[in-house]
Amino acid sequence: MARQATGAVVEHVGADGRVYRSLRFTAYGKRRRVSLGQVDEDTAQRKLRIALDQVADGTWKPPVEPLPEPEGMPTFHEFAEQWWLRNEKQLRPSTQTDYRWRLEKHLLPYFAAMPLDRISFDSVERYIAVKLAEEKPLSARSINMQLTLLAAILEGAVERELISRNPAKGKNRRAREHEPRRSYLDTAQQVQALLDAAGQRDRESRGDRRHVERRGMIATLAFAGLRVGELVALRWRDVDLASGWLHVQDAKTDAGRRKVKIRGALRDELLNIRARVGSANPDAFVFPTANGREFLTNNVRKRVLTPAVDLASRQLVASGHPPLPEGLTPHSLRRTFASVLYAIGEDPGIVMDEMGHTDPALALRVYRQSMRRDQGEKDRLRALVDGVHLANNGQRSAAATEIDFHEAA
Repeated sequence: MARQATGAVVEHVGADGRVYRSLRFTAYGKRRRVSLGQVDEDTAQRKLRIALDQVADGTWKPPVEPLPEPEGMPTFHEFAEQWWLRNEKQLRPSTQTDYRWRLEKHLLPYFAAMPLDRISFDSVERYIAVKLAEEKPLSARSINMQLTLLAAILEGAVERELISRNPAKGKNRRAREHEPRRSYLDTAQQVQALLDAAGQRDRESRGDRRHVERRGMIATLAFAGLRVGELVALRWRDVDLASGWLHVQDAKTDAGRRKVKIRGALRDELLNIRARVGSANPDAFVFPTANGREFLTNNVRKRVLTPAVDLASRQLVASGHPPLPEGLTPHSLRRTFASVLYAIGEDPGIVMDEMGHTDPALALRVYRQSMRRDQGEKDRLRALVDGVHLANNGQRSAAATEIDFHEAA
């Protein structure tokens, strides 16, 4: 006598509070589940008996496409988690870190428990108001970057027809941004003061921090115009001292992948570093951590640039000169590079190529700004870029000269 098949009705309470039912039983040696949706208990029990009878006489057939069990409207937290799993591997590591910060520190604390269909234009506007009213408010640009991510996540919900429109999409759902004051170093004296301060930090650093090439990093930012991410990704195979070109490989765009002329000041700095490291592995980072790994971009700001800026400003004030401009960042040195090249008469097209710029309007703004310098300052900047004032009163070190000879050979 064949053993009677058994099964059960399973209840599930969705996020919307409604009750959904499904059947669980074994058929033909496999565990089966059949979703019923919103039906009452009597209907579910009747369907279970029919299914078990069909299993017993061998006529039951599984659905061609098992229907997913309705889950109701997901919350932002639930949907954002699924969005992250779908997209994480398509993002650069730095973008993953940035997006995770925007989600975990800002968007989730505010929107996490909201069902997607309860997030409205008003919700987004209130979020902007809350962020601007915080004790230490973020900049409008930072808030807008969070809203851009929010809009990207909600756009996925629109495409899946969970919501009819994207409440975070559109210019009116953004904090008002004011034109930022673009900081940069304006004079040869300021650039020289920053380099000298970085060099002093190098000499005074603790033994376990001697591997940090502070002056070399700042010189590369100021005399090659690299972005901070490009700086820490730079490897010795990208530095061709013999032909005088620095190749930028780690960039997000085709224009960003470029080559930059190694001018005299930067050449001296890189030659001195090569003298200290000896025969460098081509795959080694030019500015590594103590264990040879890639230097963190945040540490360039906190441990390299900021201490050098503070020291340079104190020394300038002590000698009767104004301090360095406020708000200097690694990107400020990139703007300094473009401004200096225009000031010393480089062709605008060459400057755009070496910066990886494709916007002529941006180049024109920097060009007009740099042309306000008088001829004396332009001459001082040219001498600085050529390396006349950077090392030993214009004389290269013996080690640098020796390496230069072998590279050229």
